[in-house]
Order: sequence, then C-alpha cells, then structure tokens
Amino acid sequence: MPCGRVGTARDIRKKETGQPPGTFHIPPSLETSGHIGFSARFGLGITWFMEDLETPRPVVLIVEDEFLIRMHAAEMISDAGFEVVEACNADQAIAILESRADVRVVFTDIQMPGSMNGLKLAHAVRHRWPPVHIIATSAYVTTLDDLPAGSAFVPKPYNERRIVGALHAFTASP
Repeated sequence: MPCGRVGTARDIRKKETGQPPGTFHIPPSLETSGHIGFSARFGLGITWFMEDLETPRPVVLIVEDEFLIRMHAAEMISDAGFEVVEACNADQAIAILESRADVRVVFTDIQMPGSMNGLKLAHAVRHRWPPVHIIATSAYVTTLDDLPAGSAFVPKPYNERRIVGALHAFTASP
C-alpha cells in the first residue's frame, strides 16, 4: 500500500483570481536566479525564501508508519532546510536507499509493521550504507543500546530542536 501524501502546498488556489494552483505574485525583492518558495503557517502568514540551486540540501529519509507523525516530521525537517524523502516501512526505505545515493540521514521509528522494525532497519543501513547516519525514535522505549555505533536515539514525543540539532550535527561534515 503506498504511503504518499493526499495533498500538498501545490494544491492551494488563490480564490477569485483565476490563477492556477501554486501561482503567486513574487515580491520584487526575490526576483533573481535560484529557486523561490514559500512557507505558510496557519496564523503566521507566508514567508518567502530563495534557495541557491548551486547548494544541494542534505537528504533525510523519514521512515514512519503513522501518516500524521510522518507528515509532521517531514514538514519540520523540510522547514529546517533539508530535502525530505518519505517511506512508511522498512521495505520502502531499503528500496529508496538502493535507488538514491544522496541520502545522508535515516530518521526512523522503531515500532513498525512489516518485514523488519526500525532497529533491524538501522542495522541493515549501517551494514549496507555505512556513511548514512541514523536517528531512531520511539514512544515505547526511552533509551536504545542496541542501535549501531554512531547512531542517535530521540524518544517520542520529540521536539523540533532535538531532531534538527541532531540532523545538523550529522550533516555538518560530508
């Protein structure tokens, strides 16, 4: 069963303007080369930003079977400046890792259905892709000594500061 999103920011329409989805007036201060985007938060308005296409964003693979938790994590990590790839189980995560050489960090839940849980996934990642960093999380365990060396564990409920801090620490050097 696919675990894709139902809707994205591209689905937003400006009412009564006749503009197609995702079409917005770009402030003159952002009219330059590069990728222009926006971040919209309920009650906080829209923040415009520009990304330099020369500097790739580090790629984080989020592996979480609970859709809303995965969606929240993806938004939080993307807003922190990372490119996000999502998987809803370990089998999808392995397939993504086999097809993409640019994944720098795997952020995985421990308790997941499927052929392997997050702990087994962490060991598989460490064995097959040693440079890929691992951050594991769980609501049912407070520490995890069985993680591969060099991995991090953040208990749920986690906060943005801890996750983003760990991601920045892991991606600070190539």
